[in-house]
Amino acid sequence: MMRKLLDWSYSAAEVLAAVCMVGVLASVLTSILSRQLAFHVSGLDAYAGYFMASAGFLALASTLRHGEHIRVTLVLNALAPAGKRRLDIAAIAVGVAIAVSLAFFSTKLVVDSYVFNDISTSNDATPLWIPQLGMAAGNILLLIAFIDLLISRIRGDESSVDTQEQQRHE
Repeated sequence: MMRKLLDWSYSAAEVLAAVCMVGVLASVLTSILSRQLAFHVSGLDAYAGYFMASAGFLALASTLRHGEHIRVTLVLNALAPAGKRRLDIAAIAVGVAIAVSLAFFSTKLVVDSYVFNDISTSNDATPLWIPQLGMAAGNILLLIAFIDLLISRIRGDESSVDTQEQQRHE
């Protein structure tokens, strides 16, 4: 049950990231068309940036789950299986620590922006906590994905990352 919920969450964030990429495309195309047709839609550049940032952060957990994050396996592959497992677990634990920091501070940024009524300095004057939600949600989901991966590796489950990664590295 928990595995299905986690996988669904990673997939849902992946879909939202794709929707945000379409938002980037729509913002840029609208900006180009508005210049060609001599009308102005304020804040399109800012919205393209908001969508791009949200897309990047929302895709992090799914990317980790699919084994697509950059990993330096030169040292891991040179170790015996027991050493390889320990180093892999240690590296994932460092990832958890970094993800805790990212999740905490990005969530704090959203709360602070809301409390202080921080708005964009661009023409759109958007309350900044709204576009910052994508970053915070993506970082929280990344933390969950790292914890999920760490627990799986401690249990000895090597299939916790898709087998495509293992095939590429062989």
